[in-house]
Amino acid sequence: MILTTFFAAALTLTVQAQGAPATDTPILGVAQASPDCGNLHNLAGRAFCVTAPIASVGALADEYIRHFEGQGWLAADGDDNRVILVKRREGGGCDGLQMVAFYDTTRPAAPEAPGYIGFATIPGDVCVAAPAGSEPAPAQ
Repeated sequence: MILTTFFAAALTLTVQAQGAPATDTPILGVAQASPDCGNLHNLAGRAFCVTAPIASVGALADEYIRHFEGQGWLAADGDDNRVILVKRREGGGCDGLQMVAFYDTTRPAAPEAPGYIGFATIPGDVCVAAPAGSEPAPAQ
């Protein structure tokens, strides 16, 4: 899926967690909780993070995507190391969840080195359309 090759090359990553940590995210597969998010990208307290060896993070990310899809979330956007998930609310509008994979780029990306997946909610209604003629928000 989307994240299966994100460790193929070193990433220069600016992680911008939005909203609150997604603390109801389960610990799946080989993941272990990482409350400090590896002390990377200032995510501690801003995202819920798990860690696993780099060699298994791609498969673990795919497992998380399948888990969230089973709960009604849809992968709506993303790139090699980030997925935006969207879920319709019963009363209208949508909730959003950002999942981002990363590692410490100051260290060798050896297969057994720690990789991380961070989860954070996206505040507000992510399905609200931008007003006509407005510029989209800059990517972060």
